[in-house]
Amino acid sequence: MSAADCEQQGTGWGILEDLPGDPMIWVLIFSELVAFGLFLGTFVVARAIHPAMFAAGQATLNSTLAGLNTLVLVTSGWAAARATKAARAREPRTTRRWLLIAMALGGFFIAIKLAEYAEEIGRGVGLETSPFFTLYFLLTGFHLLHVGLGIVILAVVCRRAEVSGVETGAAFWHMVDLVWIAMFPILYLVR
Repeated sequence: MSAADCEQQGTGWGILEDLPGDPMIWVLIFSELVAFGLFLGTFVVARAIHPAMFAAGQATLNSTLAGLNTLVLVTSGWAAARATKAARAREPRTTRRWLLIAMALGGFFIAIKLAEYAEEIGRGVGLETSPFFTLYFLLTGFHLLHVGLGIVILAVVCRRAEVSGVETGAAFWHMVDLVWIAMFPILYLVR
């Protein structure tokens, strides 16, 4: 049953119907936040068990590139928010421009992350180097997959540039931002 069917029948989606975009994106977002939360929780517990190993692993990461990636992703989130504002104002051309900027910055994030991976792999670091790097590559790889998926979602909603679609895509994109903002200090800064 779709959200529109539920509304017509009076069953509604409860709290989800007050959120922007399609209610089902919020089900996906909440489930993804739980998955990322479990991954990050595992990382934090493992760091507590093996503090020296995790400190040594973190010391080899390129926090400058990760910081740049944080700025890139936050800026792309701002562009997605501008796209949402333009869509609500019924300005499809402006909406598409902001979405294209958000997608381009998402692509830049991917390029920077792949350069960071190449640097790490070039030093002989991989998934099996240590528990730190196993969790690091799994967490950042899972996030990178979501950045790619977010770009695809933004591309799909860019075509029509309708309010509901743009709100839906932007909601997912902001989840990707939020997760990175949590991951960056935990993986790169907190010792």
